[in-house]
Amino acid sequence: MNDVVRIGSRASRLARRQVVEWLLPLAEQLPDVTFRREVVLEGGDRDRVTPTLAEVARTAGGSAFSTNQEAALVGGRVDVVVHSLKDLPTTVREGTLLLTTPGPREDVRDVLCGSTLADLPEGARVGTGAPRRVAQLLALRPDLRVEPIRGNVPGRLAKATKGGLDAVVLAAAGLNRLGLMPDVYEVLDPLVHPPSPGQGALGIQVRAGSRAAELLAGTGDPQVDACVRAERALLAELHGGCSVPVGAWGRIGGDGLLQLSATVTSLDGARQVTATGGGPVDAPEKVGACVAADLLDQGAAGILEVIRNT
Repeated sequence: MNDVVRIGSRASRLARRQVVEWLLPLAEQLPDVTFRREVVLEGGDRDRVTPTLAEVARTAGGSAFSTNQEAALVGGRVDVVVHSLKDLPTTVREGTLLLTTPGPREDVRDVLCGSTLADLPEGARVGTGAPRRVAQLLALRPDLRVEPIRGNVPGRLAKATKGGLDAVVLAAAGLNRLGLMPDVYEVLDPLVHPPSPGQGALGIQVRAGSRAAELLAGTGDPQVDACVRAERALLAELHGGCSVPVGAWGRIGGDGLLQLSATVTSLDGARQVTATGGGPVDAPEKVGACVAADLLDQGAAGILEVIRNT
């Protein structure tokens, strides 16, 4: 009898595309496994009124985009969850584990849609709901008026043309997966605008010791996994989450070493600290911790403390 694996994911079109992306190579690797998708709504999907995701997360008692899926996994409703890894806290729920990150990773970069930075007039209105993006934009253009927007990718993209905004900032990964790249856009340099840790990558979460964990144990891309583990280790060292303006970009250099660049930026963009480091691919947590220590030596803790107390 074939194994049946129930996949939990959010309801959006992007979440469905991510499940399909993950399943494509598994059809050949695991031909005797039947996969079934089940929708799990999150607090961030239900609540479109609360101004910030940090407030939604507090109400949900965890993450705005992963708490209910983790509960469904632990409770046995689903056997595996396919996350956008950037939405998943660095400490996963007890009794679960993250598998080796799938590859290839989608484009990690942010995209300014509706205009380029140089073409935005003084005082232009730019939409984004992410504190990191707000802070990084204001660090370059303190004149901009950044306005919070939430919702699915197509809805946020439409605000650059029909919503009265001059531009919006979105993840290239979501736009690429949905085939929605607009006519006017600028892909932002990840050395200047490091993305959220895990951006563009999928997080595959299972119950520890489960049949699904056994079946899927040999899947994933070790190099992609090393990059995102370094990014998430840095975030953990800074005691950060998706509501703090921490950017991190890990990649494998031409010398075969893991390289990690990161920034911490104040919400008004006035203060920013930057660090870059590297090391062996088989020690990603050490690389993340070393770069985090560099940021802390430059004053990152003070920037983050102000934000947490706001």
